[in-house]
Amino acid sequence: MRIIHFVNEGRSQLAAVNDEGQMFALPQNNFLSLIQEADEKQISPLELVLNSTEGREALSGQVEQMQLLVPIEAPEVWAAGVTYERSRDARNYEATEGRLDALTFYDKVYDAVRPEIFFKSTAARTVGPGGEVQLRSDSVWQVPEPELGLVLNAKGRIVGYTIGNDMSCRDIEGENPLYLPQAKVWKRSCSLGPAIRLAETVDDPYNLQITSRIYRNGEQAVEGTANTGQLKRKFDELTEFLMRDNELFEGTVLLTGTCIVPPNEFTLAPGDRIEIEITGIGTLVNHVVGAVS
Repeated sequence: MRIIHFVNEGRSQLAAVNDEGQMFALPQNNFLSLIQEADEKQISPLELVLNSTEGREALSGQVEQMQLLVPIEAPEVWAAGVTYERSRDARNYEATEGRLDALTFYDKVYDAVRPEIFFKSTAARTVGPGGEVQLRSDSVWQVPEPELGLVLNAKGRIVGYTIGNDMSCRDIEGENPLYLPQAKVWKRSCSLGPAIRLAETVDDPYNLQITSRIYRNGEQAVEGTANTGQLKRKFDELTEFLMRDNELFEGTVLLTGTCIVPPNEFTLAPGDRIEIEITGIGTLVNHVVGAVS
């Protein structure tokens, strides 16, 4: 069961989409309201959705025809880094100017007890499906980072899964690890969507296929695939560290890291189209625009 957020007759609305593609309108107009109501009633979001849609007629049309919005206006988006071996190798390449034989602090992070967790975005900096992600003006090496996102309630429970694009400036990050916030956080540097898959309907979150494609001038320029089974760390481990001595807001999203890195000679350009697909969630599509002052 997936939840989408879309525009219907000039107002935002939620709908539940079952595995047959049927859509059912929900009374809540945003996902935060849905999980808050489920918490108040002490039932799961799935049970609330099933109760809300019982006896209702399916909406006409298809998801692809809807004007989709970001599925959740997450008050905060956090991200975990170096959670895949491929990510560690890419960070090492950036930090050593290609000397793959050199060990760095990224090797220590990969093997350490404490994971790397950093602040990524706010609702105002995050775009949804079909939205435009923006390049930084002071970077010449920028890439998307396709990631599975955990949608959390205030107690740290995973209530759903979504797709995230953690836009990254590889040159800024590689120059100095203290520049990480600038390499990761700027306006429209994060996207989420196109839907939230309710956690109770995912059989095995460690067996989800991730595919990323980048198109330039109508031609596919980059394609990569990965599986969440390649993760070094477990989701509850990442969530536990995020919650340590921290206040978790309802609807926080935690991105779990990337295993898909474009070739080292590739950088995004205005006009590129980014597609990120994850099993059972859908395909997040965003267009790239240049820096805007």
